[in-house]
This record gives sequence, C-alpha cells and structure tokens, in this order.
Amino acid sequence: MSGRLRSEASAYLRQHAGNPVDWWPFGDQAFEQARLRDVPVFVSIGYAACHWCHVMAGESFEDQATAEYLNEHFIPVKVDREERPDVDNVYMSATQLMTGQGGWPMSVFALPDGRAFYAGTYFPPRPQPGQPSFRQVLQAVHEAWDGRREAVETTAASVAQALAQAGEANRGLLGDLSMGPGGGPPQPPGGPASVQGPVQVQTGAAGGTGHQAVLEEAVEVLSGQEDTAFGGFGGAPKFPPSSVLHFLLRHAGASRSESAQLAAGLSARTLLAMAGSALYDQLEGGFARYAVDRRWSVPHFEKMLYDNVQLLRVYAQWAVQSPAGAERDLGCAVAAGTAGWLMDRLQLPHGGIASSLDADTIVDGVHHEGATYLWSPAELREVLGTGDGGWVASVMSVGEQGNVTATRSTLHPGRPLEPDERQRWEALRPALLAARQQREQPARDEKVVAGWNGLAVAGLAEAGELLGRPDLTAAAVAAADYLLSVHLDDSGRLARVSHDGAAQHFEGLLEDYAGCAEGLFSLYAATGGGRWYRAAEGLVLRAETVFLREGTLTDQAVPAAQVSAAAGAVPPADPLESATPSGTGLFAGVLATYAAYSGSVRHRELSGRLLGYLNRIAARAPRAAGWGLAAAQALAAGPVELAVTGQSAAAAALIAAARASGSPGIVVAHTAEAEQEGAAPLLADKPAPADGALAYVCRGMVCRRPVATAAALLEELGATGH
Repeated sequence: MSGRLRSEASAYLRQHAGNPVDWWPFGDQAFEQARLRDVPVFVSIGYAACHWCHVMAGESFEDQATAEYLNEHFIPVKVDREERPDVDNVYMSATQLMTGQGGWPMSVFALPDGRAFYAGTYFPPRPQPGQPSFRQVLQAVHEAWDGRREAVETTAASVAQALAQAGEANRGLLGDLSMGPGGGPPQPPGGPASVQGPVQVQTGAAGGTGHQAVLEEAVEVLSGQEDTAFGGFGGAPKFPPSSVLHFLLRHAGASRSESAQLAAGLSARTLLAMAGSALYDQLEGGFARYAVDRRWSVPHFEKMLYDNVQLLRVYAQWAVQSPAGAERDLGCAVAAGTAGWLMDRLQLPHGGIASSLDADTIVDGVHHEGATYLWSPAELREVLGTGDGGWVASVMSVGEQGNVTATRSTLHPGRPLEPDERQRWEALRPALLAARQQREQPARDEKVVAGWNGLAVAGLAEAGELLGRPDLTAAAVAAADYLLSVHLDDSGRLARVSHDGAAQHFEGLLEDYAGCAEGLFSLYAATGGGRWYRAAEGLVLRAETVFLREGTLTDQAVPAAQVSAAAGAVPPADPLESATPSGTGLFAGVLATYAAYSGSVRHRELSGRLLGYLNRIAARAPRAAGWGLAAAQALAAGPVELAVTGQSAAAAALIAAARASGSPGIVVAHTAEAEQEGAAPLLADKPAPADGALAYVCRGMVCRRPVATAAALLEELGATGH
C-alpha cells in the first residue's frame, strides 16, 4: 500500500498506515481519484481511543480479502473525528438521518462530490441477526453503484437536502446577529430587532441581577431529569455532565435563592456520585469518557482530555464553594487527582497536552478493553496481603465474579468513603498503583488540539489558583506557551492540530479560537501576565472577523467543498453541545469576559445576542446548552469585574477571597510585578498603594470604593448581590 497515513499528525490515522486497505486522508485528492475512477468514496471515521474502532480494524481493515475488495471498488478515506470535527459532524448527521443512530466507528459511503448516500457504524465480519457483514455491505453498495446509479444519486440529493434543512434550523436558533450603528442591534422599521433577541439576562440599571427566568427554568428542568438513585442525569449510557455542572455551580454561587439552592444540590449530588464511581480512576485520578450503566460501575475506559479539563475546573470550584468539611476535602482531592493524572499522563515534553489515552490495552498483541484498570480479589491479596487485600475488595466493589470480565472488576466504592476508610485507602493506594504501573499501559494519542488545550490552560490555571498549587499554574503556562508558539502564526491564524511540535494546515474552528481565548483569559487572571491578555484579545477579535459575517455565525472559516456538498451548502453553525462546549457557547463566554476587561459595550451586546438561542433551548434541552447557560449566568451577574493593584502576596489574598465567593464568571485583572506592560484596560487609572494591595469591585467599568482586606472585599461583593 502507499502508506499515505504514515506521516499524519493523528495517531488514529497512523494506526491504520499498515493496513492492506489503501487509505487516503480526507481531502480533494481522494475525492478527485473517486471521480476519475468513477467509484464511490468509503469514509471511515473514528478516533484513537475508540475500542470498537480497534475491533473493526482487526476484523475487516486488516483482512486481506476485504481490503482487496474495498480497494478495487471504492476510494477508502480514513478520518480522525477529533482532528476533523467538521467532517465527523456532517457525516454523523447523515448517519443518524439514515439509520436513526450514530457512533464510532462510522462507515459512510459518498459520491465523489462528498454527498452521503448510505451509512452505518460498526459492521461485523460475519452476518449477525438483523445486521449484515461488512463484506455484504460493500457488495450491496457496489452493486447499487453499478446497477442503480440514478437511485443512489437521488438518495444522496435527498440526504443533502434534509441536512440543509436541519442546518438552517440550527442557524435559526441563533437569529440575526447583525450589529447596528453604535454597536447596538439593528432596528427594522416599525418593529423590534428580532423575534429571537438577546438572552434575557441583562443586568438592571441599578445593579440588580435582572431577569433570570431562562436560567431558573433550566435548573428546574434539570432537576426533573436527575437520576435521584445514582446521581447524574438520564440513564445508561451515562456521561459526565461537565458543562452543565459548570452552569449549576455558577447559578448556585449567584444568590441565595431557592433556584440557587436547587442548583447547589444538583451539582453536589452528581459530583459526589462521580467521585465514588468507576468513572473516576480511584488509583491514579482522571475520568473515563462515560459509564455504560446507570450505576457508573462499568466505564468505557478511554480517558479524554476534554472531559478531564472541564471536570478539573468543576471540582476545584465546587471545593471552594463548599463549606469546610467532607465535601470540600473530596472536591480538592478529586481536582488534585485529576490534575496530577493530566500532567503525568497527557502533558508532553514540549508543554502541549495530548488528546487521550486509549480504551484498550494491548496484551500479547491482542486488544483488551480496560485491561490495565481491572482487578480480581486474588490480585488485590497478592499485592496487599490477605487482610488489606480483602478489605479493599470489599470496599471497592471487587467480587469473585467480575463486573467487567468474568473474574475482574473496576475499583470503585460507589459511595463517599468514611474518614477512617479514606485514611486506610490512601495508605494502601500507592502499592496498588505501583503494581498497576507494571502492567501494559494504554496507548496515548499525542496530537495536540488547540481548543482542548485552551480549556486545559483554563482548568489548570484556575485549579492552581483555587487550590494553591503553583505547579498547576506552571503547567498551564507551558501549554499556553506551546499554543502561541506552535499553533498561532504571525497573521493570527490558529491551527487546530499539531503533532510533535509541528502545526497542521487545517485552520481552527470557532471552538478552537474561543477555547484558546478562554484559557488565556483565565491564565491572565491567575498570573497577571499581560501577554496572556493581549493574546486572548487577538484571538477574540480575529474570531469575530473570521466566523461572524453579515450577521451570520459559522463554526468553520472555510468549509471543505465535500463537507459543504454533504451539508447541502449550508455553512455549519450549531450552538448545541455534546461532550465539549459548542463554539457558540464558548465564544459568547469569552466575548463577555473581553467586554468586562476592555469596557466594550459592543462585545457585551454581541455576547447577549449570541446567547439568544437559550430562550428556545433552555427549557427543552438544557443538557445541550450547559456552557451557554454558564455564560448567560455570568452576564446576569455583570459579570463582576475585580481590579486588584499592589504587592503580589497581598493581591493574591484578595483574589482568593473573591474566588471563594462563587460570583459567576468573575473577571479578575491584576498585574504581575515582573510584567507591567499589556495590562487589561480594567486596571487603568487604578494606582497601586505604597504597600499592601487594593481591590476595586466594578460593573461596566464603574467601580466602587477600593478596599484593602478580604473581609471588606466580601462586603463589597455582597453589596452587588454576590
């Protein structure tokens, strides 16, 4: 085979470089070959950590006869969904439209122009009840292509038209984002700006919290969706509701209302349940992608960067918002464990942070899902002795009959440990971890994704600040330095992916620009380094010009021709969320932060207009809008602007007090003593005292009198409703 995938940034693509299948990477050349040969394109989409992707690869893509048939009658294209979410999104929509379900590996058959006409997910090597084999699918598609071409093209046209209608519906959620003279919304003759309008969370003129019905209704709906028996929301499979927890904690910190108390309870119960579950690695820290059961006892074992950086931030914030005691201690422990795992297992020598750890462990050449993490009672006794091993088996739900394999189980208590249990467990844990590290370990996908690394910078910077861990802040600085030196070029263009210190050609999506700005603003708040503020500002302003054109938001700067054809020529703009925040929600959040730092009324107004989709979504699907709701909660609170001047130690004490207040989305500006240039405008005309520090609580750049003590600062925050 040609080995076209050998030099790709994606570990997933490189995993397939040695297949007998003659793979092409996604691009114009592959589709042009399909046109020249007059054959359909087979698009196979997955990711490096995906268990069932490995299964289908071993069964079909490594099979010589299957590969020969595929090569003869198709142009096979391999896509990493994490590297090219634009390709994944459009073909996932097509797959769900045609089959009613989706997942990975995804198997899509497309015309040479990119339009899909048949799709599925995993296909087995031999027929199963109700499911054809992969060879049968290939033969049927080939026969349809040769004998019923007109029907194939009609199907492709119908799918593209349906996706265009769905795309227009998504765009309709956002409404018209045009800005009128002076930065306000446009005013058509004789009517309001738009039916959709900005989200109704504007701050009142007298400094009140304004109308929060949208946010309170979202909390009420989430309460009705809670799994009251086992925590979290919904049934199996159960995913960590990371962005929803981000919103709930902000709502809980906004006031002492009944809705805030409801949000506090929802978030606490979910965080407690996940901390004691098999989703959380009790030995090493870090969270698996999801649990296959409602009880959180059997995880799907891949560990993704995007999950862990969001949960790191959430657990750290929960810890500081909780009163001293068991919940605060647990929040700190889980945040510290997650951060430690992230730095030990994912941070690369150059500072960037890798994408994931695989679900599978390869033992004697065979993929075994989760093999690294599983234990039998006998294995526990072998490491710890009979008494301690038996105690761990009892407390950590490890029985003679395994819950994952016949004899092996995950370690999880399924409940918060009592103080004496926690003490004994922490004493025994190092020996078990050392023994586990002697086993074969899951592979790491070392591609660096810009947006996820931006969220990692935010999580590490905030956790470092909240937990008093300068090593976490240093890790955030290293990742931010990598993003700016490798992913960002001199023109301000941001690459989505890099590998081994080299950026790839594909430009970042809206979620990448906004995610990196989110991280850099957080790092500025944590360190006072003006270069982080300047870099974040540059990303926000470029994103505005690249992704917002004539009042219309897009998720991608210039869609690939094949993606555009598959989507019915409707530019992608989807504000709804899945495991990661949407580009819309992230962008709205950084616009609000930037407006608070800079005083830009126009960017604050744009943030509110972007969040207008919440007026329709919050009551129907709040779990698909968590980050947007969190951004709206910050807008409802102002967000509160805190400018701190003076000596670093005294300033840090004031900032820590403000962080602990739980004020939603509080924006902090201060200046590192070693870096005086490039500070945010919020700090302008606020002199530093001769000794100590001063804190100014502001809203809309209008500041209250400065205070010098944490107690006085908390009084000032209370006076603004926080």
